[in-house]
Amino acid sequence: MIRFPRLRLAATALLLAAAPAFAADYVQAPGSTLIFASNYQGETFTGKFGGFNTTLSFDPAQLATSRLDVTIQLAGTRTGNDDRDSTLQTGDFFNVAKFAQARYTATKFRALGGNQYAADGTLSLRGVSKPVTLTFTWTPGAQPVLSGKATVKRLDFGVGGGEWADTKTIPNDVAISTKVVLKPAK
Repeated sequence: MIRFPRLRLAATALLLAAAPAFAADYVQAPGSTLIFASNYQGETFTGKFGGFNTTLSFDPAQLATSRLDVTIQLAGTRTGNDDRDSTLQTGDFFNVAKFAQARYTATKFRALGGNQYAADGTLSLRGVSKPVTLTFTWTPGAQPVLSGKATVKRLDFGVGGGEWADTKTIPNDVAISTKVVLKPAK
């Protein structure tokens, strides 16, 4: 029997090269933040959601297999103003009695240069789903960090309806920023 070790090695290498590479899987670690900023009658305020949970599959060399999923708890959202906080829970804003969570999912990622990326995804809020792009910086390491920003048009989702729909009182654009500390998924 004639053996062809080089041929076998070449075939194995070819099969491995043809197999799709997959992104690394991560879950959110302590130290993560998700905040929003807006204005009310010219006064800037920031808010922090009641909580959020992130799962991410990401590899800068394999953007086609990357995935992001963020679940956001709307109840417990705080801005540092009790009146504003209670108003955010009502039907004119988040309507937490009917919509307890928002969700952002992304399956399309783009490299923007250096360690900058964009995730083109969908935000589902108050029963409405619309495209939202998250631009972010990726800092690799034992606990990688995704630091990102997005702009959400609140009226597209019915947030701040009724008497609050006037964009002179509250702008339509709401700035979202996040810092997600990650750890490998088990």
